Amino acid sequence: MGTAQRLPQETGAWVVAHPGPVGASGPGPLVWERRPLTAPGPSEVLVEVEACGVCRTDLHLAEGDLAPRVARCTPGHEVVGRVRAAGSAVTGFELGNRVGVAWLAHTCGSCAYCRTGRENLCPRSLYTGWDRHGGYAEHVLADAHFAYPLPERPPAEELAPLLCAGIIGYRALERAELPPGGRLGIYGFGASAHLTAQLALARGARVDVFTRGEAARRLALELGAAFAGDSYDPPPEPLDAAILFAPAGELVPVALAALDRGGTLAVAGIHLSDIPVLDYRRHLFQERTLRSVTANTRADGQAYLAAAARTRPVVHVRRYPLRQADEALADLAADRVTGVAVLVPG
Repeated sequence: MGTAQRLPQETGAWVVAHPGPVGASGPGPLVWERRPLTAPGPSEVLVEVEACGVCRTDLHLAEGDLAPRVARCTPGHEVVGRVRAAGSAVTGFELGNRVGVAWLAHTCGSCAYCRTGRENLCPRSLYTGWDRHGGYAEHVLADAHFAYPLPERPPAEELAPLLCAGIIGYRALERAELPPGGRLGIYGFGASAHLTAQLALARGARVDVFTRGEAARRLALELGAAFAGDSYDPPPEPLDAAILFAPAGELVPVALAALDRGGTLAVAGIHLSDIPVLDYRRHLFQERTLRSVTANTRADGQAYLAAAARTRPVVHVRRYPLRQADEALADLAADRVTGVAVLVPG
């Protein structure tokens, strides 16, 4: 399918001009700019953005925890939009189709990891909003092989968080190896955690939540958590598995100590502060396991989106106009967002 409609010459986008703290006095790291609209390559689709979720990874990019891999990078990797143009080699998408553009943007397809179903570990992988310009924009280009077909319902702002918060939470839950009917501990309760909790509950788990925010604890209980306490509270009973969503390394020993024998802690973030020294007998002995979570595969994305279509998770959205992306990131950094922030072009 080739380009078949007139396109604007320019598009608007936020770029990370000067990585640094968001919400500080003076110019922030994000700058709004106009730039030429690039036509899609043979295997690409050009997507007009309907909504883009605000992820903590975007915050790490803006503040310099993750070094940008492309000059004046546009963040955003939870993108819902419409196909407005496509390259000559694209199949499976038509103009006007709703699609999702997620974190994993490209893999080589030929390395040992790609050949064995572990494309999330591909050494030549590329990522939306880090290696390629992302969705804090009016338009975004995406490799059609890594775009997801999306339904017309629910609204775009409710679909957007599923594309990273949902997918990475799904992979973290798989990595945590929660047994059927087991007790799951969730540390931190933001965008990904509130979706993952609902997935675990739909599978018959008991969910305990540990987070510092009172509003987040209330939301956890509303969604069905059996317990919601402070980040450092002990669980009512030992946990069969746990997921750490908060980027706080000091919570790793806390979560490990809360595990029952044979339990697993999965760390879901791309960035984590330093982990304190672990006590082997208290934190790891009796076959407790500490695992990281690295990106996701397309199979993860397909599996989670199918599960979400069946379970229809409640997505707690706080909408921001696209032109207020800097404000959304500042609110995220200050823990003023309960649920997930989503940018919507005006």
